[in-house]
Amino acid sequence: MIEDNKSAFEDFRELHDKYTLDQDRWQEEFNVEGEKILEIVREYENRLCANQERGMYNKFSVNLAEKFQNEVRKFFPLIDHVGIITTKAPNNFFIKKIELNS
Repeated sequence: MIEDNKSAFEDFRELHDKYTLDQDRWQEEFNVEGEKILEIVREYENRLCANQERGMYNKFSVNLAEKFQNEVRKFFPLIDHVGIITTKAPNNFFIKKIELNS
């Protein structure tokens, strides 16, 4: 998978490293490029697990898919952050005082 898409993974590795240092700054680009990487990962995961789901070892397919995802996370620990939408709270945030009558 990585050898077939070497340039995409190398570019994403650089972006992943930048994102690790400053998530707010790189979140938008990380989402765009990360979606491309996730498509590649899903394609290879489907190739790996599709035949097994139809066979007599179908109960092991879920475990295999999970192991595959864990291997991806070893290379890109923040891959699960792809697609996160961040919003900043307004600077004039305050909590109103509630008066209780007793």
